[in-house]
Amino acid sequence: MAHTDYNVWLDRGHFDDAERVYQEHLSQLKSGGASSCADRSSCKAAQNSVVAGTSECKLVARVDTLEKENREFRKLTDELRSAITSLTNRLAALEKGSGSESKAAAPTQPSPAAKKEEKSEEPGDDDDFDLFGSGDEAADEDAERVREERLKAYNEKKAKKPVVIAKSNIILDVKPWDDETDMAKLEECVRSIEMDGLLWGASKLVPLAYGIRKLQISCVVEDDKVSTDDLEERIVAFEDYIQSMDIAAFNKI
Repeated sequence: MAHTDYNVWLDRGHFDDAERVYQEHLSQLKSGGASSCADRSSCKAAQNSVVAGTSECKLVARVDTLEKENREFRKLTDELRSAITSLTNRLAALEKGSGSESKAAAPTQPSPAAKKEEKSEEPGDDDDFDLFGSGDEAADEDAERVREERLKAYNEKKAKKPVVIAKSNIILDVKPWDDETDMAKLEECVRSIEMDGLLWGASKLVPLAYGIRKLQISCVVEDDKVSTDDLEERIVAFEDYIQSMDIAAFNKI
């Protein structure tokens, strides 16, 4: 028995139902989209009208504000103009009054003839007139004498005032040639230097190296009388004992 294949669509009923439901859904979507577009257009138009109304309100409010400010500014300008006018009138009145007062207060200058008459009427002018001016000379002599007395008193007071002498405390380092140098003789040579305004102080021997010691000695000098250069020249002049000299410290007193 031959085998026969049959193609049978058993679920066609279900397919038809699904197709019908799909078409209904599409029709609903189309009708809903048209209505939504109309709604959106009406909403946009309403929004535009609202925006236009708001802008117009703002413009009207701005115009009102500007008109109010303009009125206030005009009022202030009128007040300033009236104040300036009042001040100008007052200043003119004051200038006019001061001019009249100055004219009234100005003394009348006497004429040359009146001056001559007054001079001729003064009694005893010719008798009291000193032709050689002896009175002026006596006054000048008295003034000169007073000036000399004051100058003399000032000089005496200045001479009694103690003069401040500038002094300095110096510490010197005096170095010998070697460790065989007689340091006692070296110090004796240094102290033998005498200068006006020089006063030697304490001294000590300070070790250097390899058994060599240096002389460290202090002195007080008057700055106007003793210079460190002159003092150094005199110290290094003892070249048999002294190699060099340095200033270790220099302090004003």
